[in-house]
Amino acid sequence: MTNDALSEPRFRIDGHLRDESALPHIWAECVGAGRANEALRADWQQQFSEAVDACGFRYIRFHGIFHDDMFVYRETYGHGFGPNTPLASPVYTFSYVDKVFDFILETGARPFVELGFMPRELATEHETVFWWGAHCSPPKDMARWVELVTRSVEHWIDRYGLAEVREWRFEVWNEPNLVPHFWTGTKTEYFELYEHTVTAIKNIDPELKVGGPATSVFVPDDRYKGEVEDRSATHETAIASDVDALDWRPVWIEDFIDWCAKRKIPVDFISTHLYPTDFAYGADGQAVHISRYADATFDDLVLLRDLVANSAYPDAEIHITEWSTSPSARDFIHDTLFAATYITRAYLKCATLADSIAYWTFTDVFEEGGAGLGPFHGGFGLVNEAGIHKPTFHAFTMLRRLGDRLLLATSDGVVTRDSQTSAVSALFFNYPDEMAMRAVGSANSYPATRALAEKGPNRRIRHSIGELKPGTTFLVEIMDWEHGNVAEAWHQLGSPLNLSRAESNYLSAVADSLRTFTLTVPDNGVLEIDVDLSPWAVMSVRQAA
Repeated sequence: MTNDALSEPRFRIDGHLRDESALPHIWAECVGAGRANEALRADWQQQFSEAVDACGFRYIRFHGIFHDDMFVYRETYGHGFGPNTPLASPVYTFSYVDKVFDFILETGARPFVELGFMPRELATEHETVFWWGAHCSPPKDMARWVELVTRSVEHWIDRYGLAEVREWRFEVWNEPNLVPHFWTGTKTEYFELYEHTVTAIKNIDPELKVGGPATSVFVPDDRYKGEVEDRSATHETAIASDVDALDWRPVWIEDFIDWCAKRKIPVDFISTHLYPTDFAYGADGQAVHISRYADATFDDLVLLRDLVANSAYPDAEIHITEWSTSPSARDFIHDTLFAATYITRAYLKCATLADSIAYWTFTDVFEEGGAGLGPFHGGFGLVNEAGIHKPTFHAFTMLRRLGDRLLLATSDGVVTRDSQTSAVSALFFNYPDEMAMRAVGSANSYPATRALAEKGPNRRIRHSIGELKPGTTFLVEIMDWEHGNVAEAWHQLGSPLNLSRAESNYLSAVADSLRTFTLTVPDNGVLEIDVDLSPWAVMSVRQAA
């Protein structure tokens, strides 16, 4: 058989033979979580195991691997009632980290290692951010930071093997542009931290993959042009009548690339965060919340991809190590059907533009601001603290069912096949026309989200898929306002702050009660899909085993 014959389309879609292309499962490459210590909890581990099985996540990234509650860096024996006796030299203990990494690897996933934050005894400033008191400062002694990184990586290689650790990614810090919370130094001090860190890791093994700068959202002004943030540069942004017409640019990345290139410092990947929101400050000092339009993530990735391709590091991977509808752990949009539709649309549109886009986060077991208030409090998670599935969880399971070959892409979904089995699957959604390309925004209460339910209209999804075996059964699953909308069901109960067991069981059942039916391929071998999707609905169509 010729190569041309092998590459011929296998299926006829809407009467036409379609060329295939790759569909990377960018949504499954990596997912986020809060901090390392939370991964020691039994409920966190149960929820992550389920997320790997149901959503296919391959890597997980979180803060705090070097935080005090992981007890890696020790300058004293520790104390209870007695004196805290200093040690002659630092000691490195990895028992807690080992438990976390062992568990992650046992699930079939791998750590995407965020190197941070600073241990208390090495930090120049303390408890700069979060309820749990992260120390986000430059080190007192760079040589001791280098030794900490070196000892850690060497330990992981000893425990898991060099071949395994070469598959990991090492990201230097998190959002160092956000001074004084995530970093109390300057831009140059971060670049110096990166230089010392990547050099230390490459001295262990040059094939280990290291990157940064892990900066926060794109901005349309010069607030981060200097060594530290200049909020006066955001005044014009705060009063802009059309924020989407502004020139949104990545933070520090061009400077980071130039700085590393001049010094011939390795950069295996570029990492940043792409929340489609921002804050700007008016001349009166008041913060103005900005919500960008629905294709902001796509636009940012196109720009970033072009920037990296034309840089001194054209082969660097691109990892978006945090992404969601907003960066707030108290944004009630996260709990809703609306978020599920938004992220489904965005992931399908952006699938070929990066190496990973890590959803932040898989669980509401997340304590940056302390535990959440109530079962649905706007937490980032795909599941709430009790493990009840939010609509976003089902969006990820539907995305996972897609094949890795794209047969058809439209503005409201895709048809795919699996390159190993040739099984056909599809995913469609109704991001309402009345949104006029607006994003879903943010909300500080669940009732404040409900206005989006009035957006319309319905959307008819109609496609034919030919060249199928007669009698083949397809399973259809639809999530919409009436099916799987667990936050609305909680609202209808009166939004109880503390659930009874009966209420928990009821909501768990509602969360998974999607609309399901089957379609069977008739004798002519053509599957007809003709479904009227209500606003915000997401529909999965997959070939039965």
